[in-house]
Amino acid sequence: MAVQRLVLTDFRCYASLRLKINAPLITLTGANGAGKTNLLEAISFLVPGRGLRAARLTDIARRDADKNAPDQRWGVAATVEGLDGVYEVGTGVTEEIIVENPRRAVRINGAPVRGQSALGERLSALWLTPDMQRLFTEGASGRRRFLDRLVFGFDPAHAGRLKAFERALRERSNLLHREVTQGATPDPAWLDVLEETIVEKGVAIAAARLALIDRLNPACAMGVGPFPSAHLALDGVLDSWISSMPAVEAEDKYRAALVESRRVDRAGRGATIGPQRSDLAVTHILKKTPAGQCSTGEQKALLISIVLANARLQSLERGAVPILLLDEIAAHLDEDRRAALFAEIQALGAQAWMTGTDPSLFAPLSGAAQHFTVANAEVTECSLDAYAA
Repeated sequence: MAVQRLVLTDFRCYASLRLKINAPLITLTGANGAGKTNLLEAISFLVPGRGLRAARLTDIARRDADKNAPDQRWGVAATVEGLDGVYEVGTGVTEEIIVENPRRAVRINGAPVRGQSALGERLSALWLTPDMQRLFTEGASGRRRFLDRLVFGFDPAHAGRLKAFERALRERSNLLHREVTQGATPDPAWLDVLEETIVEKGVAIAAARLALIDRLNPACAMGVGPFPSAHLALDGVLDSWISSMPAVEAEDKYRAALVESRRVDRAGRGATIGPQRSDLAVTHILKKTPAGQCSTGEQKALLISIVLANARLQSLERGAVPILLLDEIAAHLDEDRRAALFAEIQALGAQAWMTGTDPSLFAPLSGAAQHFTVANAEVTECSLDAYAA
C-alpha cells in the first residue's frame, strides 16, 4: 500500500501543496512547527477514523495570519496504490457539509461513497506520534483507540460499528437524562430499540478486538531485534463474558445488564458495562512487567514492536503492508534500535513516512529514501547524501 501523489487544499498550514512520491521511504525534516506532522495527518485521513490527532473536522482548515479560519473547508486528495490496484481518493469538508452537519466527505475514483469503511477496504495505515508515548500511563480511552486502529487494518467495518454504537449510546444517555432534567419518562419501546443496537454493535466491537488480539499475540511475542516482545489482553466485563460463554448468551446478559442499570446510568450519563469500559493491558514479556510500569524508553519500544507486529500480520493476512506514519520516530531511539527499525521497515517493504528535526538521523537511508525539507509550510525535495557518513 502506498501514496503515489498527495494534494492538499487549505489543510492546516498548507494553502496548497502537491507532492509526487516515487520511493518506499519518505523522510521529512525541519524545525518544530514547520508542518511535518500536518503531512502525516493528511495521509491519516485516507483511512477510516478521525486522523492521527483525533481533531474536530472544523479545526483542520487553514488559518490566516490572524489565526482565523476564513472558512471551514479543507481537502486531501491522493493517488493511492491499495489492495485492489491504483485509485483516486478525495476527502475533506465541503461547504454543503458545513451547512448540514460537520462530517467528512469521501470520494473514490470521483464517485461519492457513504461512510468511511470503503477507504479501509482499500487502504490501511498505522501511526506512532510523540503523544502516544503516554499511552500506557494515561486513561483507557487512548488505549482503546490504539487497539481499534489496529483492528481497522483487518476489519474495515469496525469503524462503522463503533460509530453506530457511540450514537446509540449517546441517544440512550440523553433519553435517560431528560427524565432527570425535564421529568420526561423515557419511551420504553425506544429505549429497547436503542439498547438492542448497543448490544448488537457492542458485542461485535468486543469480539473483533478479542479476535485481533488472539491473532496478533503470536506476532507480538516474536519481537523485532532489540524491540521487546509484548503480550496484549482486554480487561472488561463484556470481554470476559464473550471469552467465557457463547455469543448469544453474552448478548442476553448484556441486554439484561443495560435494563437493570438504567437508574444508575440515568445519573451517570453513560453505561456501566460495554466496550467503552474496556481497557487494553500490555505486558513486557521478558520482564513480566505491565507496560505502565516500564521506563519511557521501554514503553516507546513496546509500541513500535506492536505496530511492526501488526504490519507483519497484515502482510500475511491481507497480502499487503500498511502505510506507516512515524512522527519523530528516530529522535529518542539509540543507534541499534534506530538501525533495527529501518531494517524491519525495509524488510517489510512498507511505505513509511518518517519525520524528524535532525536529517543526520536518517542518513543511513540515503539512496533508499525520498527526502524533503519542510520550512514554513514549504516542502522541498533534496538529498540525504550530504548527511551520510
